[in-house]
Formats: sequence, structure tokens, C-alpha cells
Amino acid sequence: MKSLLLLLAIAGGGCIPVQAGVNNLLRRFLGDPMQAALVSFAVGTLGLWAYSLATRQSWPGISEIAATPWWLWVGGLFGAVFVSCTIMLGPKLGAATMTAFMLLGQLAVSVILDHFALVGFPEHPASLLRLLGVAMLFGGAILVRTF
Repeated sequence: MKSLLLLLAIAGGGCIPVQAGVNNLLRRFLGDPMQAALVSFAVGTLGLWAYSLATRQSWPGISEIAATPWWLWVGGLFGAVFVSCTIMLGPKLGAATMTAFMLLGQLAVSVILDHFALVGFPEHPASLLRLLGVAMLFGGAILVRTF
């Protein structure tokens, strides 16, 4: 089961540079990176809405929505920043360099989140080997950028 989850993570990660490329092409037609990001999110929202309807997902009630802390609603903003960055950086850096450095940022922040058990992640201390893994990814990003 864990292997299947890891393959799903790889497949999901593989979607990122493809999404960046498609969104960059969309930007050429629309003329603005933020408009391309808006269209990307709108299409994604429609897809999630259709999925929810097709699978008959139940919606939370007003009391559950009202009880939710305000800061839990900002996750989509992080996604918007991410997608906007890919649209702006992709043409300037190329898919491989953009992805390598974005992965470096993701891994570095993830180690911090795990170490301090932040935003719902279980505690997983930042061991020397984990930090070495981040350093190796940094080295890999530099190699991808340089060559």
C-alpha cells in the first residue's frame, strides 16, 4: 500500500511541470499570468465541484463552517501563489530548473513543518540525514541549473 502511495506522490508531482507548461501557453493567449492562473483555478474548481457532485460528497453545515478558524481557509492562497510562480518562472527558468528549485523550497519547508509538528503534521525530527537530503536536493538543483 505504501508503494502505491509513493507512486501516486510521484504522479502528482509529475503533474506540476505539465501544469506549468499548459498554464504558460494559456498565458500567451490571455496575455497576463494572473489571468492564466485565475482560469487554471476556475477550471480546477469546476473539476472538483463535478467530482463532489458525482461522488455525492456531503457538504458541511453552517455551524461547522462558522467553527472553522479563519486561517484554515487560506490554503487556496498558497496554491494560487504556487501556480502564479510557475507561470511567471517557467518561461524564464525552464521546466527542470523551476521544478528543482520549487522542490527544494517544498522539501526545506516540509522538514521544518515536520520537525515542529506544524499545521497538522506529526512530529518527525530534522535529523542529520534528513538535512543531508535537503542539501543533496540543493546540490541537484544547482546541477540542473548549471548544466
